[in-house]
Amino acid sequence: MNTASSTSTPRPQPRPARLHPGDVLRVGGAGLRSRPMRVFLSALGIAIGIAAMIGVVGISTSSQEEINRKLDALGTNLLTVTPGQSFTGAQSYLPDTAVGMVGALPAVDSVSAVGRTSAKVYRNDHIPAQQTGGLSVAAVRTDLPSTVGARMTSGRWLDAASSGFPATVLGARSAQLLGVYQAGPQSQVWLGRRWFTVVGIMAPNALAPELDSAALVGWPVAQSELGFDGHPSTIYTRTDPAAVSDVQSVLGATANPENPNEVNVSRPSDALAAQQATNSALSGLLLGLGAVALLVGGVGVANTMVISVLERRAEIGLRRSLGATRGQIRTQFLSESLLLSALGGIGGVLVGIAVTGGYAAFQGWPSVVPVWAMAGGVTATVAIGGLAGFYPALRAARLPPTEALAAS
Repeated sequence: MNTASSTSTPRPQPRPARLHPGDVLRVGGAGLRSRPMRVFLSALGIAIGIAAMIGVVGISTSSQEEINRKLDALGTNLLTVTPGQSFTGAQSYLPDTAVGMVGALPAVDSVSAVGRTSAKVYRNDHIPAQQTGGLSVAAVRTDLPSTVGARMTSGRWLDAASSGFPATVLGARSAQLLGVYQAGPQSQVWLGRRWFTVVGIMAPNALAPELDSAALVGWPVAQSELGFDGHPSTIYTRTDPAAVSDVQSVLGATANPENPNEVNVSRPSDALAAQQATNSALSGLLLGLGAVALLVGGVGVANTMVISVLERRAEIGLRRSLGATRGQIRTQFLSESLLLSALGGIGGVLVGIAVTGGYAAFQGWPSVVPVWAMAGGVTATVAIGGLAGFYPALRAARLPPTEALAAS
């Protein structure tokens, strides 16, 4: 007997075909295209969560960029000196020599002052006296714009000549309330029981917002026409940026040597920094709400995939009977979940960018959406898609072919 012929050669076992990345995308995309409305609603849930998070981060970052831009333009080295209260609770005042004494400090680059008056300003002489609109009249020095960084939107600032005549510069809010939009000889307001010519209109000033609601007149005309006593109510001091803390510590004693405890010294840029911190805290709260919306979207994806497995048992059984492995079935449904989440994530990022750009344009801010927020949004959706589709993919892979075909 021929032993060689009696020994049978083992036949090679067939290997399942591999799914290449392109095949995985095509199979996953085909599954999504078979139920477009359900896919759209599930992706919408993801998109809403991502858009909320991107919008919150983008708007917050744009706001912070605007604040930083203001600080860069106006500087953080502006200090203000105002009178406080005496021990008896009475309103104190700054001596009329305070401006000169503050200007003599070595680290002070420039100094100017504003003085309150009891006068009121109206659009014309027929307005009732009690309808002031919350506007005040203040005496100013000619060097105020260079110290506080004021800009003019119309006309010019007071000079040595116009400071002694009935001329006024209106703050941004004052001009709006009084209905004055153009400076010039034809624009006049009723101020201190006589007509004053509006020679200039100021732009809003973030570091000196009190000037926005005031009508500003020259120091000499305020003393001669409005009964101004010459005591400054606010002294603005621009210092060497490296010596802000040192100057701030001695400003009170310098401005009022006799009663340094009755002087308030502040740095206006601190208020903008506090606003920035407040915006950051609010952004954290809104990000939490966006994360909740994103979680709800993830639950929607999981629900969609579970229902898809139940509805497509016949397809699963047929693919298994034709040789598809459990791993390939698992990969198919997991890829569908990832594609679904990625679509929602990319859509949410685009919507978030659009919302940020629109709101920033409305506010006049620079539009800034951090790259890390966009990349993080897409990454978060892919991660949620993987988690949401993991169980349905396992469930699909574990269905026996005969049971799946019989259930169909």
